[in-house]
Amino acid sequence: MGLVDSKLEAVVVPVSDVDRSRHFYRALGFRLDGDRTVDAGLRVVQLTPPGSSCSILIGKGLTSAAPGSACGVLAVDDLESARAELEACGAALGPVSRCETGAEYVELSDPDGNRWLLTA
Repeated sequence: MGLVDSKLEAVVVPVSDVDRSRHFYRALGFRLDGDRTVDAGLRVVQLTPPGSSCSILIGKGLTSAAPGSACGVLAVDDLESARAELEACGAALGPVSRCETGAEYVELSDPDGNRWLLTA
């Protein structure tokens, strides 16, 4: 018996201010796939990074996780070009760092402190 194919579609990113976070990710070029308020306690905003088939979900009432507690990885073709492009969009990025394996990465945080590692 084989395993069922599964593809990661979306990851919940806990935020404190949905509109501020929506603006932040849109400024970085994330595509807005949807913004739906179901009721007073549930709002779901789906955003997808350029070139990705996996989206992030931000909103109200999606998770009990603390805002700023998420950490993810964004893979890019050219780390320096991506870094320059994101900085031009207003993102504050850390310096290019190298992990024990020799891979280079750059840290980026959203307004709540959710961390993203950009890696080539």
